Amino acid sequence: MIDLSTWNLSVPVGTPATTIDTPVLMKGYKDSYFHADTGTLFFWAPVTGSVTKSAKYPRSELRETNVDGSVHNWKYSAADNYLRASITVAKVPSSGKIVIGQIHQNGSNEPLIKLEYQYKTSSKTGNIVAKLRPSPSQDEPTVIQIGTGVKMNEKFDYTIHLDTTGLLSVDAANYHWSTKLDDTWKTKDLYFKAGVYVQDNTGYATEGGQVTFTKLSISHDAMAKK
Repeated sequence: MIDLSTWNLSVPVGTPATTIDTPVLMKGYKDSYFHADTGTLFFWAPVTGSVTKSAKYPRSELRETNVDGSVHNWKYSAADNYLRASITVAKVPSSGKIVIGQIHQNGSNEPLIKLEYQYKTSSKTGNIVAKLRPSPSQDEPTVIQIGTGVKMNEKFDYTIHLDTTGLLSVDAANYHWSTKLDDTWKTKDLYFKAGVYVQDNTGYATEGGQVTFTKLSISHDAMAKK
């Protein structure tokens, strides 16, 4: 079973979208947007779903917490920070774009990095794309293509790693990419997110993003401090 004891969940119902707290999630919460009763994590977010405060697009997405349900934020210099996942994409919206993992910054609408699956109807495969802000002051993210040729309904792994020196790396679908962040990120409170965040908000209620995680874990290894 995938450990949900350090996550809460946003589902695209209510105004703003509803947050399911960690203790409720741990008791076996499930609905049409999320369930974990099969040993895997199922996420569904229709383009017609409601959105979180200040967001444009709907999501069914986990946010890192402490075991008691309080939000967990961290500074990268304190540990080696990992988000590891195995995922299958079953459905994308007409834009073809869904976010499947993030490092977000607390108190801001601008994440450090979003990892996207971008489906191309011409090739019937998807690209793995990182949208990165190398420094907090950069308004628009830099777009980096990491991997190509990832089919829908085909399981692949990804790891987002941010170490104590500010070296950020992404391994996804057997591709590798890394960069050094600006030191101004060192003072920012960060947290991981994972699930399906649909980059589209128009269409029918049957349109959206659907993914299944067979593995998902986070770790902050202080012993690996350099």
